[in-house]
Amino acid sequence: MTGIDKASGSIARDATSARFAGDIRGAQPQDYSRIAELSRQLGYPSSAEEIAARLEGMQHSSDHEVFVAAVDGEVAGWLGVYVCRMVETEARAEISGLVVDERFRSQRIGWHLLDRAERWARAKGCGVIGLRSNVIRDRAHAFYQRHGYNHVKTQKAFRKDL
Repeated sequence: MTGIDKASGSIARDATSARFAGDIRGAQPQDYSRIAELSRQLGYPSSAEEIAARLEGMQHSSDHEVFVAAVDGEVAGWLGVYVCRMVETEARAEISGLVVDERFRSQRIGWHLLDRAERWARAKGCGVIGLRSNVIRDRAHAFYQRHGYNHVKTQKAFRKDL
């Protein structure tokens, strides 16, 4: 049975639906090429060297974490999360990316990655966790809503190359 735990706002599942035959752990250097491959599936072309450099920049901050889901020794998905500190609101956790390999989707790997990120965020003192998802990713939106995330804002994103 699945439902929202009103006290914590998280998904409550019975033991049967929560089973996962893999391992959720922090990313390690041997995972970088697979993280890059999965980033490409998400639409963000990256090399293992670029992933290594980005994660190197995060390794000295306790406010960043990257989790991988390993199934039979293969990285089946990854999730990046960080503490977002702002002037106008309390600190919150933000999921920077989540991808599960096409071959492993619909096996609850994304659920377990989100659960792990939510536990990490609570341990960091965050009372809220959020994420951004491209407007074209309808399947992802439905997934997040099933996991208890609410659509709270639609906005335009602006960038400037420096």
